[in-house]
Amino acid sequence: MDSPASNLMIIGIAGASGSGKSLLANTIVNELGSDKVVVISEDSYYKNRSHLSLEERAKLNYDHPDAFDHTLLCEQLRQLKAGQAIDVPIYDFVSHTRSQKVRHITRDKSIVVLEGILLFVEAELRKLMDIRIYVDTALDIAFIRRLSRDVLERGRSMESVIEQYETTVRPMFIKYIDPSKRFADIMVPHGGKNRIAIDMIKAKMKELLNVHLKPIH
Repeated sequence: MDSPASNLMIIGIAGASGSGKSLLANTIVNELGSDKVVVISEDSYYKNRSHLSLEERAKLNYDHPDAFDHTLLCEQLRQLKAGQAIDVPIYDFVSHTRSQKVRHITRDKSIVVLEGILLFVEAELRKLMDIRIYVDTALDIAFIRRLSRDVLERGRSMESVIEQYETTVRPMFIKYIDPSKRFADIMVPHGGKNRIAIDMIKAKMKELLNVHLKPIH
């Protein structure tokens, strides 16, 4: 019996923090309106450091590849490709720990849109992706977006966001994220509001859903 997800496509969207990756991914998926397409965020796979104090956790470098459990991410993507359901971790950005809850993703997906800052850095992750998209946004714009998001949505102070940006976010972007764009198949300037890019990617995904992928029963 064939695996129900044997034709699963994985589309990776990478770029700087605040570049518009999540907006691009969610806009495309929401406008497609198909329950066969799902977004998975690399942020869900931050390593659980609950054994450390909150003060110690706050000082960690969350923009380095070692901050993520990419092994688990690869394993779960392979499980989806094999037609198995997965339970994606849920990360609490306020406490810097994993929640006790998980996000269940059923096995009947046709396309996974994977978004995150360091997706193209890991060779094993790149191998699992069928299409790689890099969101290329000016660093000052990305920083303003990150500052607003972290203060309003993640309970951070402005001072802590600025300090983190200067000590780890920008250096890690220069060292890891920016060089990884050479692995992209498509470059998207201006972030998640690039209407032409959104429509082109949606058209390709519709083609994948309607032509290249077998119906799932």
